[in-house]
Amino acid sequence: MSITEFLPLNIAVLTVSDTRTEADNASGQTLVERLTAAGHRLAEKAIVPDDIYRIRSILSRWIADPEIQAVLVTGGTGITGRDSTPEAARPLLDKEIEGFGELFRMLSWEEIGTSTLQSRALGGLANATLIFCLPGSTGACRTGWDRILQAQLDARTRPCNLVELLPRLRER
Repeated sequence: MSITEFLPLNIAVLTVSDTRTEADNASGQTLVERLTAAGHRLAEKAIVPDDIYRIRSILSRWIADPEIQAVLVTGGTGITGRDSTPEAARPLLDKEIEGFGELFRMLSWEEIGTSTLQSRALGGLANATLIFCLPGSTGACRTGWDRILQAQLDARTRPCNLVELLPRLRER
């Protein structure tokens, strides 16, 4: 089945940070602005400290919510002691989308060179919900949205996109 019209998704945005507040959450706001400008709906947004169990708690709630089709996470993907987003998200995933992290790092190479090796960007699927974990910088959020997610979350993208797979993600 070929979809030729835009299908808005309900997308939640999670900022992982020990220091950000709603007033200075530039990365989260960047994602919210971009997804709404593209025609999607902001389902919910939150800021959580870089703590595996608090991250998992929010992600689990959103994954269990049948109204939320995608979750964008920003922050906590580095390699410092407090960076724990991949460790929080990975056990919740039914399937990883390995190409997301690979493509993100390839595109980031053009912008930040070898520093991209510090990114542990992650994509996956949990309970038919798309999950994408991006670094916490606004530049990384722009790269992730503008160069990957905007197209893959648009049903009109050819030759294929993630939206057209949504009805089939619960197949067993």
